[in-house]
Formats: sequence, structure tokens, C-alpha cells
Amino acid sequence: MNQYWGVDADPTAQGRIKGARPVAVLDIGSNSVRLVVYERHARSLTPLYNEKTACALGRGLAQTGKIAYENIDRALTAIQRFALVSRLMRVGTTHILATSAVREASNSKAFVDAVEQTMGGKVTVLSGAEEAHFAALGAISGMPGFNGVVGDLGGGSLELSTISGGIDSTGETHQLGVIRLQDDSENSPSRGQAIAKRRLKKSALLDGQGGSFCAIGGTWRSLAKVHQVLRNYPLHMVQNYEVGAADMLDLCEQIVAATASGKAYVGAELASSSRRDLVPYGAAVMIEVLKAGKFSSVIFSALGVREGYLFGLLDEGERAIDPLLQMAEDVNVLRSRSPQHAEDLISFSGGLLETPGIAEPAEETRLRRTACYLADIGWRGHPDYRGEQAVDMVAYGAATGIDHPGRAFLAEVLAVRYMGLKQKSMSASLLALSGATMSARARLLGAMFRVGYPMSAAMPGVLPRIRFELDANVLRLLLPSDLAFLDG
Repeated sequence: MNQYWGVDADPTAQGRIKGARPVAVLDIGSNSVRLVVYERHARSLTPLYNEKTACALGRGLAQTGKIAYENIDRALTAIQRFALVSRLMRVGTTHILATSAVREASNSKAFVDAVEQTMGGKVTVLSGAEEAHFAALGAISGMPGFNGVVGDLGGGSLELSTISGGIDSTGETHQLGVIRLQDDSENSPSRGQAIAKRRLKKSALLDGQGGSFCAIGGTWRSLAKVHQVLRNYPLHMVQNYEVGAADMLDLCEQIVAATASGKAYVGAELASSSRRDLVPYGAAVMIEVLKAGKFSSVIFSALGVREGYLFGLLDEGERAIDPLLQMAEDVNVLRSRSPQHAEDLISFSGGLLETPGIAEPAEETRLRRTACYLADIGWRGHPDYRGEQAVDMVAYGAATGIDHPGRAFLAEVLAVRYMGLKQKSMSASLLALSGATMSARARLLGAMFRVGYPMSAAMPGVLPRIRFELDANVLRLLLPSDLAFLDG
């Protein structure tokens, strides 16, 4: 055993946050069992390891009241491997969460005992209200400004809650998980839709108030990915993906109708094999949720109960930290030539805007600061490809606390910073996400980086000594006498 995880040497790479102790969540759901190991327990979570095994613990539960023993065996085998992973990665704390299948099954105690023995920790079996609460916290952790109804669709249940001002209401739980619905409807999504409509009549949260609906859960994530591909959307990531409710209803109705007629639904090949047959039931629930709530838009969250549980353990000060800026500051420390230089860039770029009196709302300020922290992430790359690599890292990275227009803005800043104002590498559809005004601001900021980096050699101390002056509508850059040779 010692040859695997008992060695004295620290296996942590230099590219990880110094002194960070990994934290993990083992999520035992009705459809899958998943282990996620995060680099550290912080406001911005960075996954080190993320794996799931489809175990279908909720299959047949509504009919028998028990978890099938072959599915228990499958789950315990996966959990043995996950226990090994936790030891290999030297996880400090592993939080073990179980949801509807485990809380409802009459034979779950022996399973829970076996999990606790294997993992060496206590299993927390969440109630429906707790599951709704942590799902809402997950949405808040990734989208701090979201207000509206949150729905977390699992294999055994649907949890609903309302978020207003960063606080969630008392949650609801409904027996509308996709595995349960597939079983209850006898493999008929159209019948499942009728069941969903009937069961959602009990909801006090879906009162037709409109606004935004935040969708969480693996089956709904699959639905979002299908929608993105079919609509030729330039970013294939679920977090913060927003779509009009009418458009989502149209796709969901097509999926349910196609399945009812015995045909493959449009985009079926885009869903994973473990989710493909469940997507029509997720679509059926989505239809009835959107109709009952009369929502105007759907926004998808890749963060849910796991992230919400960890978010709930943070103190009030840590919760108030901006996850986007924390991520950018971490990346700045790990990848830039001089982390302090980013602080110089923040002041330098602020002066560029303040001198001519360019207004900068708070959200644009945070995006500018983020861009300054990320401005030197490409220096190790080949000169001919630094731009493309840097753009990919910010446009397609795992950052939270940022919407898709914000990603496009950051991508364009770095494209100009590395490839100039005439760069043509970014797709027009990706550029269009930020809008004309923010695109112009991105080009201004990227051009400023192209001035600041050669003058400072990416090292701190030079830029704070340089200031801007507006003289008869001419913006001048003023150098101290000992740095006059930097002119030109």
C-alpha cells in the first residue's frame, strides 16, 4: 500500500497554489456517483479531479422502495476507487453527500455503512429542503447576481427554490427526477410530461411570476449542450449560458414529440450515452416548469449542490469575495512573469480611462482588473501561437462569476494584446457576444497592454511613474526625465 499513497515526498506540482490542501465532495446521486477534488476550499473552486460513474441507484425505487443490489455493488466499486483517489491526492477533507435515492430507500442503511467504512467519513443524507438550499447556493456561488427561481433536476427528484439578493427561500422537492419519471411513465416522455404537469401544481414557487429560471443538473446540462450545437453557438460551455424561454420550449417540445413517435430526437448524438435516453424526460420537466412559471429566460448553471455545500461552509467574508477576481489573481500568481506587474497595469489602465473622463461602470472595472491579472498568461507559448493559446484559456476556461459576453470581452483584450489590432483569429460570432461598445473597450485595453509591456518588460516599478495628460483633445503619455529614452 505504501508504494501508492504512503510516500513521504510531496507530489504537489509547482503549478499549484502553494500550501493549498485539496478538498473533495463525493456526491451519491440517484443517477450517478461522482467525486470532485478541488485544489483548495476557497471562493473560487478549481477542480483537480472530476469523475462520475453511472450507477442508477434510483432505478425502480418508486416501484420497490429499495435500491437494486446490483446498483449498490456498482456504486461501492466506484467508491472504492474514489477512496483511493482521495488518498493519492492527499485530500484534507472529503464531504460525502447523498440525495433522494439514499434518503428514500428502505435498504439504504447498509449501503451508507459500507460507504462510511470505505471512505473513512460520515455520509450526510440531505433532505429535500437541504438539497434545494445547497443547489441554490451553488447557483449563487457561480452567478452572484442571479435573482429568480432555481431548479435542480436529479435522477430521483426536482428541487426548487427562489433566490433574491443572494438569499434563497425555503425549498421544495418534487418527485420528478428523470429516472423516476422514466419509470413512472413506463418509458413515455409524453406521459412523463403529463405527470410533471400534475405534480408541479403543488409548487408554491412556480406562480407564473416570470423572470429567469436557473437550471441545474446533468440532464439539463446535456439539454443545454444540444441547444448550443443546434444553434451554432460559439461557446460550448453550460455555465451562465442563457437562452430565451420560448426557444428552449421549442427544442424541448421537439424532443418529446420525436421520442413519442419512436424517432431519435434532434441532437441525440450530442448527448453522452449515459444521458441520451434521459434527455427527453428532462425536456418534459423543463416544458412544464417554464409553462408554470411563465419564465422569460433560462440560464444554466454547471455549479450545484456540491459547490453550494462548500460555499455554505465559508465564512461571511469569504463568501463576499469575487470568484472571478480570485481566479484571475490565482492564475496571475501561477502563470505571469511578475504578479506585481498586474497591479501596475490596473493603475496604468485606470489612468488611461480617467484622464479623458471615460466612464467605467463597476462591472467594466472588474472585467478590466481581471484582464490585467490575465494579461501575461501566454508568455511561455511559442510567439506565433501565444495569442490563440491565451484567447482559448480565457474564452474556454473554467472561471465562474462571469457571463458569456464577459468571456468574449476578455478574449478580445488578450487577442489584441498578443496579436495586435488587426488580428483575425477570433471568430466573428464569439466577438459579437460582447457587443460593439465592449468590443471597442476591449481593443482599447489590449492596445494599452501593447504599450505598457514593452516599456516595463513585464516587471513592476516602471508603469506607476508614467502618467497621461489630455491637451487640446490630444492624449499624451508623460515620461519622467530618466525614462525619456522610452519615447517611441
